[in-house]
Amino acid sequence: MKTVCLNFQVSLPMTLKRYRFFSMGLDHNYLDDTANRYATQRAARMCYLPMNALLMSIIKEQAGKFKVSFTIDGITIEQLRAWAPEVLDSMKELAKTGCVEFVGTTYSHSLASLTDKSEFEKQAKAHKKAIEKEFGVSPKVFCNTELIYSDGIGEMTADMGYNTILTEGARHILGWKSPNYVYAGAVNQRQKVMLRNYKLSDDLTFKFSCKEWNEWPLTADKYAEWIEGSTGETVNVCVDYSTFGLTNEAPSGIFEFVKALPEAIIGRGMEFDTLEGSATKHQPIGVLSCPHPISWADEERDVTAWLGNELQNEAFSKLYGLKAKVAKVNNPDFNFVWSFMQQASNFYYMSSRWLGTSNGSPFDSSYDAFINYMNILSDFGLELDAQIAAKKPASRSKKAAAEK
Repeated sequence: MKTVCLNFQVSLPMTLKRYRFFSMGLDHNYLDDTANRYATQRAARMCYLPMNALLMSIIKEQAGKFKVSFTIDGITIEQLRAWAPEVLDSMKELAKTGCVEFVGTTYSHSLASLTDKSEFEKQAKAHKKAIEKEFGVSPKVFCNTELIYSDGIGEMTADMGYNTILTEGARHILGWKSPNYVYAGAVNQRQKVMLRNYKLSDDLTFKFSCKEWNEWPLTADKYAEWIEGSTGETVNVCVDYSTFGLTNEAPSGIFEFVKALPEAIIGRGMEFDTLEGSATKHQPIGVLSCPHPISWADEERDVTAWLGNELQNEAFSKLYGLKAKVAKVNNPDFNFVWSFMQQASNFYYMSSRWLGTSNGSPFDSSYDAFINYMNILSDFGLELDAQIAAKKPASRSKKAAAEK
């Protein structure tokens, strides 16, 4: 029986203030609280709350036959706790049904896996602890930030106890193979690699509301027919949760589509399951080799959306150059700044590939995003230095003078 896995990526990037050079040394509040509150509450009102309620009604209606997976990072949990706690309450109720899986990821939705193994492991552990505390369940499957994966990343997550990982079904990695099977990792072949079906996923996210699309309107029956007709054992539809109500607003019919999908899938003899459930049912059909990092971004399916130009790489290098100082200070306030400064969105906004188009950035250009980020990072570095200097013990001469 073919398995259908729905994985929803829930991520709310924190917006940084427009931090000018003259603010350095004076204002150390780097977050735009007004923008963050607005974005969180808007997402809650238009997407999270109505979708969570819809999923709950379907789960009850289907009596355990409908299952989904969530990947929600720690920063997003913090934002929801601050600005829309009712969303977390509704997700806790979903978790209690036993039909909803919470997937492991990085706490800060960071790119740490590309540069710092210890930081990556630290964030994965912090995220697992946050999910256990918030929802009362322990993640068994891992999905890295932006589905970034390589053989090395697979090995690191396997060492952390994750026997299954979800990544992108990138064409240049798969070749003739189908994304609708379970594969084994190239380094640790006991780890199962599950792949996102990017065509079915992107059709839902980016084409559902497009009236110029030759398949518009997309109905649940048509979508179920596509899934049924695809080769393979497990079809993984992985989309950003904002697909429902934000990218495709309510008048598009997206919620009616979701409501009708379970009957359309089950009626064709297929079943829904979580990623963990599907990985348990299906055995790997072969080894998947991925020597270089892939992701779900753009046509290239690589990491150039975040680290594709000199600005991005300079900012990235300077950020992780502060790690030792952050550890030395070991202060909750500084750890919080360190956390949100690692968010992948900070580097995404610096991409120069979006000339003439929008990438959702609050800044006017990639250069503006870079300058703003570097100003904040410089100020943060100065504050770290001041904290370290304040902790240094007085010299012998100063001690002697003080005793006199």
